[in-house]
Amino acid sequence: MDLHQWMTSDLVAMRARLFDSVVAMVPPERWHEHVDGGGSSVTHLLLHVARHQDLAVNTVVRGDTPLFAAHRAALGLAQAHDGVGLAEREEADLTALVPAEPLVAYLTETFDTTRDWLDALGSMVLDATPNAPYRLTHLAGLDADHFSWLLGMWREKAIWWFVQWPVLGHGNAHVGEGIGVRNRMGLSPF
Repeated sequence: MDLHQWMTSDLVAMRARLFDSVVAMVPPERWHEHVDGGGSSVTHLLLHVARHQDLAVNTVVRGDTPLFAAHRAALGLAQAHDGVGLAEREEADLTALVPAEPLVAYLTETFDTTRDWLDALGSMVLDATPNAPYRLTHLAGLDADHFSWLLGMWREKAIWWFVQWPVLGHGNAHVGEGIGVRNRMGLSPF
């Protein structure tokens, strides 16, 4: 298996785990719930995974505005700051505004777009290094001071790193967290 095939296979598997083990198994009316009085809600985890993947692939690597821009009004986040959903710590007052159906639409389009991009990607391009700080501030509207942690972490990284970490590694970590939330809700199928 080559690197390109591995990345695509891992993306498909991660998406299946997220949609089959979290989205399909946690009733949408419970997505805003903070289990055991703390932690992240399912809504935050889904938004967080989509936002990071969207910014990594569509904004930093492809040089486009994030898909979030077209979805933010339907998500109830038209008035929210441009970095909503990016921090690990949930902004519960904002995620409480997000309805399930538009969130699934945003998550689905993000995964579809990433998969389409990966399918057409040649392995040689993986070593190119996009100007992440410039694209995040100019295309996604992120405040450089407030999101210095993200700009610093994503600065001078090659395209392969954006697939390896913000899309796959980070995404898989939060899929596991989502399954843990599901289980603490008493919804484990096992």
